[in-house]
Amino acid sequence: MFLARFNKLRYTSQILHSSISSLPFTTQTFDLTTDKPTVNNTTINEHHVLDQLSALLPIRHHNKSSISESPQQDMLLAPEDKLRGVFLQKLTGKVAVKQALTAAAANVNVNNNIVAKVLNRGNLDGGSMVMLFEWAIERRTMAEDVGSYNVLLKALGRRKFFAFMESVLSEMRSKGLKPDNETLFIFMDSFVKGKRVSKALRVFGKLEEFGMGYELDCLKVMLRCLCRRSHVAAASTLVNKMKGKVRYDGETYNIVIRGWSRFGRVDEMERVLEDMVEDGFDPDSLTFSYLLEGLGRNGQIDNAVKMFENLKERKLCVLNAAIFNAMIFNFISIGDIDECLKYYDVMLRNNCEPDIDTYVAIIFAFLRARRVADALELFDEMLDRDITPTTGTITAIIESLCSYGPPHAAMMIYKKAKEAKCTISLNAYKTLLMRLSRFGKCGMLLKIWDEMEQSGYVSDVEVYEHIINGLCNNGQLENAVVIMEDCLKKGFCPSRLICAELNNKLLDSNKVEMAYKLFLKVKKSRRDENARKYWRAKGWHF
Repeated sequence: MFLARFNKLRYTSQILHSSISSLPFTTQTFDLTTDKPTVNNTTINEHHVLDQLSALLPIRHHNKSSISESPQQDMLLAPEDKLRGVFLQKLTGKVAVKQALTAAAANVNVNNNIVAKVLNRGNLDGGSMVMLFEWAIERRTMAEDVGSYNVLLKALGRRKFFAFMESVLSEMRSKGLKPDNETLFIFMDSFVKGKRVSKALRVFGKLEEFGMGYELDCLKVMLRCLCRRSHVAAASTLVNKMKGKVRYDGETYNIVIRGWSRFGRVDEMERVLEDMVEDGFDPDSLTFSYLLEGLGRNGQIDNAVKMFENLKERKLCVLNAAIFNAMIFNFISIGDIDECLKYYDVMLRNNCEPDIDTYVAIIFAFLRARRVADALELFDEMLDRDITPTTGTITAIIESLCSYGPPHAAMMIYKKAKEAKCTISLNAYKTLLMRLSRFGKCGMLLKIWDEMEQSGYVSDVEVYEHIINGLCNNGQLENAVVIMEDCLKKGFCPSRLICAELNNKLLDSNKVEMAYKLFLKVKKSRRDENARKYWRAKGWHF
């Protein structure tokens, strides 16, 4: 299994054994799929770099027709980096900037995805982001609709360019585009997140200026934004202020009750509940679940139990998963897992199907209590009920299991998730590689590495460090050196700790020449890495 990994993906067994056995250390860089050394393409790469930079920066370079470029070198820079690099030139005037963008996008298929990457990443100012968006609209590479404007508003709001957001909304109205609920959520959530609550409320008071009316859906969006950012008092005030202007429903009050339940404000929940009943709306299952959760956060577990029993006896509402989850969460919060499991059993006896929140809460409670076997059993039960956990949930479970003990339980979760067609994140793979390398499980380590690359993930320097560390811990120094060569060849330079660990083990094994030649290669790679950091510090991705 171990040699198959190297033979299949990195090099042949002839390179791994015969070449290493004949020479202490090879200074020749090998290709990953052949025994022939890689041809030096320094001249071609240098001219190609100059061609790319001359198209973006104000420098002159005459390309020689004698140099032929391969198709693999056409995309030295990512499309979004080409467009983002135009703004590094500090050109004067919109016309000059848009002409430079057109020149940079000559061989690029600009679409919504590329424009979104340029807007969401990097450090463009608000004017540059709006100018890029206008250029994309003029070229008709982006549809001039509400969805495209939502992408721009979300990017502007993330960087707190509130003035530009207001101008974009005004522009939408001038063009006859009516903002939708997603637009309103992006706009209000950006202001509330940026601690501009009063400004958000003032803007909400003049929605008609932006082509929107005072509808119930708009009010719910505003209430969710306020409660999501813990501004429940402002949401409660807004509800009282908008009475008579908008016709409420039960969900309107449930949003505010849920906001107060997060802080355990039982008195405020009761006040909103009274207003809800006075307006002629009966509490539903979600309302009672929020009340139970609020009692638990306030430390009134006994009152929560009494309310649950009262609901069960008088049948005031349907005992669904939300009601049982509230009780389960309450007992998990005080560390009483046994009582939590009792409500889980009652839930099953009442033919109430647990949901993903039920299983995730109990599984993490088991993991915190180091009851790994129970967590694995419940994970199997969740998959048997065709409940698929999210990628983030699987990552969190694997990270928790890898924080203590051997990696056996984490590997079981990984295998079961793969069998259930769940998506495994890159962080989950890195966590498994880290844990396996510490325990020297080289066979499993290389198998996980292979499956990670088959899933479409690209190995970075952190992955290579885990592989090298695992091989060193298992005493396979020659293979660790080959992996180090592969890492350096791809432009990655492992940390000084990993390099020192491998170097010391080579010296302890009396492989001085191999250690010295490895030192020279690492030294050159470190110099190149410092050069790249210098260029990036100057603002250019190179």
